Amino acid sequence: MSRIVAIVGRPNVGKSTLFNRLTDSREAIVDELSGVTRDRNYGMSEWNGISFSVIDTGGYVENSDDIFEEEINKQVVLAIEESDLILLMVDVTSGIHDLDRSVSSLLRKSDKQVLLVVNKVDNHERLIDATEFYGLGLGEYFALSSITGSGTGELLDAVVKALPSEEISPVPDLPRIAIVGRPNVGKSTLVNSLLGEERNIVTPLAGTTRDSIYTRYNKFQHDFLLVDTAGLRKKGKVSEDIEFYSVMRAVRTIENSDICLLLLDATRGIEAQDLNIISLIQKNNKGMIILINKWDLVEKSNNITVEMEKQIREKTAPFTDYPILFISAVNKQRIHKVLELIEQVNTNRRRKISTSELNEVLLEIVHNNPPPSTKGKYVKIKYVTQLPLYTPAFALFCNLPQYVKEPYKRYIENRLREKYDFSGVPVRIFFRKK
Repeated sequence: MSRIVAIVGRPNVGKSTLFNRLTDSREAIVDELSGVTRDRNYGMSEWNGISFSVIDTGGYVENSDDIFEEEINKQVVLAIEESDLILLMVDVTSGIHDLDRSVSSLLRKSDKQVLLVVNKVDNHERLIDATEFYGLGLGEYFALSSITGSGTGELLDAVVKALPSEEISPVPDLPRIAIVGRPNVGKSTLVNSLLGEERNIVTPLAGTTRDSIYTRYNKFQHDFLLVDTAGLRKKGKVSEDIEFYSVMRAVRTIENSDICLLLLDATRGIEAQDLNIISLIQKNNKGMIILINKWDLVEKSNNITVEMEKQIREKTAPFTDYPILFISAVNKQRIHKVLELIEQVNTNRRRKISTSELNEVLLEIVHNNPPPSTKGKYVKIKYVTQLPLYTPAFALFCNLPQYVKEPYKRYIENRLREKYDFSGVPVRIFFRKK
């Protein structure tokens, strides 16, 4: 069972900086703006051979009218419930704040073990100022500077000592499923519908999810890691620095995933930005399933699904061999079908064809329709094998690989797709010198 440490506190006390230091990463976005961390951000930390999960939470704000701050507070409460140990972070430069008192009273009610962390203590004078925090009634505290790292060793010693002793079961090597799409197409809603809980903040505003979040899905005989990403939007519209980091993170999430669920908005159809995302998925050789969300909002007519599918495939040509599913994340319409498609595409991604079978099938195809001659020279293909790569890739050994053009590679790919189910996954064809 995983041991979980949650970092909580009011906005801007340095929670995300400490999270990045503990997890030895730059997963959490750090900015001087209040409210940057909106969801719970998860990472792994290890100290003296003991591993534990760390949750970075949004800043707790009491009685706020702001829609995000209200949601952040819900997330903080959820993080407290989920964790074995809580680090309450305060800022020595501002002394005890009313919100620090609110959070500490919330924590005292939780019956969880709490370690008080006084941040930004980077000189002797501030070390003396830190004694004020005995006033919160949480006992001893740890004075540190999360930016420089001074004092974090003592904190980590205390953390591993305070954690329950059970071992973490190692996370199996599971398929990583990235949920991608333009902002506000319903990515977080889809995650919540799949998991059946309010895992991410869902509000009707674009750009809510700024960090990529991994969640294990293990239900109904399906087991994989779900990633909810920041919405990708046009470069020209990325005005805030934070938005830029989010887009970078979403791009990196595509790079680190196995299969991408691309959400389109049924009320808007496929747009230029969606095609950019498809191009990114293809360049990174990832599996792809297109989910047309908000289908409940569309006025239905004869052949509307057929027409919309046709329009999408025409725009993504020559790559057209992928599943398209019409869903409503809010109403959980066809959610189970999404799980089936993930399973299918993952099977296709891992499909291996024996060399003997490949040669039997492909050499006959090549014999019936060889590559066109170039400058009077003929390409003779002798042998075919599947390469031991992460996604399906095939090498055809021949005398003059330089003369094989792109259309013939596509021809071979299409014949392979007719013969074997590679729906939703890229197939790469290489011609090599025999």
